[in-house]
Amino acid sequence: MPKPSPHHHVRAAAASPAAIDRVVDRLRTVYRGWSRGASNVRMRQDWDALFWSEAVPATVEPVVANGVRAAWIDAPDRVAGKVAIYFHGGGFRLGSLRSHRDLMARISATGGCRVLGVDYRLAPEHRFPAALDDAMTAYDWLLEQGFAAHDVALIGDSAGACLALAMALALRDAGRPMPAAIVTMSAWTDLSASRGSYETHATLDPIHQRPMILAVAKNYLGPDVDPHTPRVSPLFADLHGLPSLLMQVGERETVLDDTRDFARKAERAGVAVTLEVWEGMIHVFQQFPEDLPEAQRALASAGRFLRRVLGVEA
Repeated sequence: MPKPSPHHHVRAAAASPAAIDRVVDRLRTVYRGWSRGASNVRMRQDWDALFWSEAVPATVEPVVANGVRAAWIDAPDRVAGKVAIYFHGGGFRLGSLRSHRDLMARISATGGCRVLGVDYRLAPEHRFPAALDDAMTAYDWLLEQGFAAHDVALIGDSAGACLALAMALALRDAGRPMPAAIVTMSAWTDLSASRGSYETHATLDPIHQRPMILAVAKNYLGPDVDPHTPRVSPLFADLHGLPSLLMQVGERETVLDDTRDFARKAERAGVAVTLEVWEGMIHVFQQFPEDLPEAQRALASAGRFLRRVLGVEA
């Protein structure tokens, strides 16, 4: 008898179309500035400026995790012994602890836990598997500090979600202690960009089109790595033995099926999966909580999930 589909919620839109358009315009303004071959330094600076915020109070303590740059982000009243390791998005080329400071602070606040943000190495200077190696190193360091695996969750957006899933699979294959759970936002699980929503949502997604996604993947992988490799694209892996998953995705995204197909496959492998599809939302809409009510609601949902799986009292 076939198993049921993942526990699936469709979250109704609350933001006005004008609010979403304003967010999209901000994104497009930055992207248009890169149309003439902007340097990696310029793009990374622009990305940090686009998302940087200190709207949510939190302390930020830089650390070096066995050679990997990272930072503790602690909102007031978080539980010291519970940790979410955060892997930022940006196509393995952009993103930093600065660009995702606000998002990590909100996760700490809603989840009641500490957040360890990992500043993994970026492509093209450091191609696959540099980012995965750094993720594993940071996890090892955290356990060396005395944290128990069952008190740790993984969380990431876009490429960072891909990294979190790939890391969990690598831990499973190595027989290592597994984290308690994984939260993904707009997960990029198939770097070959072969999912159907690249076609069906091409006119709905205002930014992320298949040619761009393939170029970003090539920048990360180089000429010799097959994007169908499970350590690269977690969707192609055997998914048994993964911890509980909360997967959030915007309904307008071309990578919608990267999340939906992964969730269905994981559920068939016996993984507990909660899938949230947010009506009318764009890629990693959670980064715009001051503009979009859905972003605040999605972060609150992620926080409740983290509190439950980590045993943090509300």
